[in-house]
Amino acid sequence: MGEVVSTIFLDRDGVINENRSDYVKNWSEFRFLPGSREAIAKLTRAGHRIVVCSNQAGVAKGCIAPETVEDIHRRMLAEIQGARGIVEKVYYCPHSRDANCHCRKPRPGMLLRASSELGLDMDDAVFVGDSITDIQAGLAAGIHPVLVLTGLGMEQFREYHHEVDKPFRITVNLQHAVEMILEKMHIHSGIRTSLERACYAQLDIKQPLEALLQDQYALATEV
Repeated sequence: MGEVVSTIFLDRDGVINENRSDYVKNWSEFRFLPGSREAIAKLTRAGHRIVVCSNQAGVAKGCIAPETVEDIHRRMLAEIQGARGIVEKVYYCPHSRDANCHCRKPRPGMLLRASSELGLDMDDAVFVGDSITDIQAGLAAGIHPVLVLTGLGMEQFREYHHEVDKPFRITVNLQHAVEMILEKMHIHSGIRTSLERACYAQLDIKQPLEALLQDQYALATEV
């Protein structure tokens, strides 16, 4: 097993919990993705520092109050702690796409702020997200990006993969990303995994990426 990675940044919706097109507006709408709490606990046991960075434009659109976002995050962290995982802090951007702020991904503002405020070691740090903007934010912050195919991941890869000019890892879900991180396979050497080759092949032959997940774990474990 490789050396422990210093810091793991996680997106929220689509990585830790189910994504909703109308935003997660209260705790009753929050649903953990299967295995996400356990995956975070595994990172915690391995000695990683974990921080969540999430765009929450629903605040700017009036769909959800900041106080409600904070309540959701308090409850989320308590549930994760109950599974023996530790997330040090949750950062979120409440602005809309048009606000031109520094915190909204794909800009790296949240990651850099977290690094400064928490004294994080960014050497070999990782950002796991389900959006191309997560990948872009990670690259802009100088860390290793990993795209999960849960949440918006498949759609984002299909539509926007060409907007990223550097290689990035693709994993099935957060559990798979954690395994890749712990095995030091999150660093893209230019050689694609079987899952990544299949993702790009599906684009070439115009077949739906969803077909990949029929045999997802076999693909995920081969290099």
